[in-house]
Amino acid sequence: MARHLITSAIPYINGIKHLGNLVGSQLPADLYARYLRGRGHEVMFICATDEHGTPAELAAAKAGKPVADYCAEMHDVQAEIAAGFRLSFDHFGRSSSAENRALTQHFAKVLAEQGLIREVTEQQMYSKADGRFLPDRYIEGTCPNCGYESARGDQCDNCTKQLDPVDLIDPRSVISGSTDLEMRETKHLFLRQSAMKDRLAAWIDSKADWPVLTTSIAKKWLFDGDGLQDRGITRDLSWGVPAQFDGAPWAGMDGKVFYVWFDAPIEYIAATQELSAQDGTDWARWWRTDAGAEDVTYTQFMGKDNVPFHTIGFPATILGVNGAEGENWKLVDYIKSFNYLNYDGGQFSTSRGRGVFMDQALSLLPADYWRWWLLSHAPESADAEFTWENFQTSVNKDLADVLGNLVSRVTKFCNSKFGTEVPAEVVLTEREEALLAQFREGLAAYEKAMDAIQVRRSAEELRALWVLGNEYLQAAAPWSVVKTDADAARAIIAFALNLIRIYAVLSRPFIPDAAQAIMTALDCEDWSWPDDLDTAIRTLPAGHAFTVPENLFRKVTDDERDDWAQRFAGRRD
Repeated sequence: MARHLITSAIPYINGIKHLGNLVGSQLPADLYARYLRGRGHEVMFICATDEHGTPAELAAAKAGKPVADYCAEMHDVQAEIAAGFRLSFDHFGRSSSAENRALTQHFAKVLAEQGLIREVTEQQMYSKADGRFLPDRYIEGTCPNCGYESARGDQCDNCTKQLDPVDLIDPRSVISGSTDLEMRETKHLFLRQSAMKDRLAAWIDSKADWPVLTTSIAKKWLFDGDGLQDRGITRDLSWGVPAQFDGAPWAGMDGKVFYVWFDAPIEYIAATQELSAQDGTDWARWWRTDAGAEDVTYTQFMGKDNVPFHTIGFPATILGVNGAEGENWKLVDYIKSFNYLNYDGGQFSTSRGRGVFMDQALSLLPADYWRWWLLSHAPESADAEFTWENFQTSVNKDLADVLGNLVSRVTKFCNSKFGTEVPAEVVLTEREEALLAQFREGLAAYEKAMDAIQVRRSAEELRALWVLGNEYLQAAAPWSVVKTDADAARAIIAFALNLIRIYAVLSRPFIPDAAQAIMTALDCEDWSWPDDLDTAIRTLPAGHAFTVPENLFRKVTDDERDDWAQRFAGRRD
C-alpha cells in the first residue's frame, strides 16, 4: 500500500463554477483518488474554497452581505454541489480559516528571515471612479504579446504571459469599466523569486515525467523575456490574511493583506490541519518530510491558467521556507494540467448565460452522466468542446447501450428463467477462458492508463472492457442455449453476473452511483480490486440472491438535446 496526497485547484468563492472548471481540476482529481483507494492505497484528497481578494469583496457587495457571511454561505453551496457530483474530498476547507491565516503568516516570516522578501515602493494602478487601488486581476486590457483583448493585469489567459498592469494596452477597471486610471505610489512586499530561479529550474528539470503542458508553461515564466521576476505578495485590500509579523502589523504594511495567490496554495496544507482539528488526523505525516511525508506521492490537478502559480509561486515559497532550520515541507511530485473546455463554439460565460454550470447540470441529469462525458472528453492534449450532440451520443451509446444494457439483459434474463439467485457455480469453459485472457489484457491497459493519469485513455480502456462483456453475452447467447441445455445457460449467467460485479468495481472511479446501484442489486459489499481474475469471477456463489436493478441509464432524447441547446446558448453579442 502506498500513500498518495492529492489536491485540486481551489475554486473562487464568487459563484458556482461551470463544467470546464470541474473537468479542469476537481473531477479528474476525484477519479484518481477513487482509483487509488480502489487499489487499496491510502489517500488524502484535499480541496477548499479560495475566499480572499477582490472577487469575494465585490461578490459580497453585490449580494448586499458582509464578505465573511457571503463566503460562509457560498462555501456551503459549493460543498453541496461538490457532494452532488460525488467528489470524494477527505476535506473541503476554507482559505479564510484560522489555520491558513497562521500558516501564511508563518511562511512569510520565515521567507523574510531567509532574505527572500523585500519591500518595494512602486506605482500601482488607481481607479478614481472606484476610489481604490486595483488588484492586477481587476484591470483588463489588450495583451501586448498576443493582442488578446481581455488580458488581466497579472497574466494573459490566452498566451499565459506574465504581465504587469502597465503593460496592458487601453487598460480599464473591471469593477466599473472606467478608463480613468492613474499610477499612484504604494509599498508592498515582494517574494524574491529571481533569487530562486536556478533552484526552481533545476527542480522543474528533475520532473521529466510531467506533462508537456505543465513544463512548457513553467519554463515560459522562467526564461521568456527578462526571465523570472520578483512577485508582489501583498495588496491594498481589507479582506484577506493580514500582512503581520509575529502578530503585529508588518512595519509599513498597515491595512494590507497577503496576495490571494500567495495564501491560496498554502490552504492545501492548512485544510489538512483543519481536518486534523476536527478528527485528529495526523496532518504532519502528509506535509512534513520529517514526520513521514517523504513516503508520500503528492499529485496536483489544475487547469493551465493555474499552472504558473503551482510550478513557480507555491514551489518558490516552499523551497524558500525549507532553507530554514526545522522547516521540512513536502513539495509536489506531479502536476497534472488540463487545457480548456469550451462550450459549443465559444467560451462558457456567466454574464452571457452561456453554457452549463454545475448546479444546472445536476438539475438536468444525475452526476454519472456528466462525470462520464467530461472525463471521457477531458481536455488533456488540447482544448476540448462540449456540444449537446456529442453529449447525447456518448451517454446513449456508452452508458445506456453498452454498460446499462448488459446489466439489464443479464439480470432480467436470469430473473425470468432461473429466479433472483445466482443459478450455478462459475465454470470456465474454453469460451470463458478466452474472455478472461482478453479481459486481463484490457484490465492491464486500463490500470496502466489510470496509473499514468491518462484520463481519456482510461475511459477508452474501461469502455473496451464493457464491450468485451457484451460480446461475450452475444456469442454465448444464453437465451438460445437455455432451450437445449439449461445447465449450460445457468453457467453462462453465473459468469455474467460475476462479470457485472467486476464492472462495478472497475467503473466506480468514473460512475460511482451506477457502480453502487449494481452492487446494491447484487447484494454485494465486496469492492476488492480484481487482481486475481480467476478468484474475482467466482465472488458470487451459486444461490447468492440479487435483485433486478432499475434501468441504470436512460437515454437522452432528441427533444431534450434541442431544448437544452437552446436554453443554455446564452447571448452571443
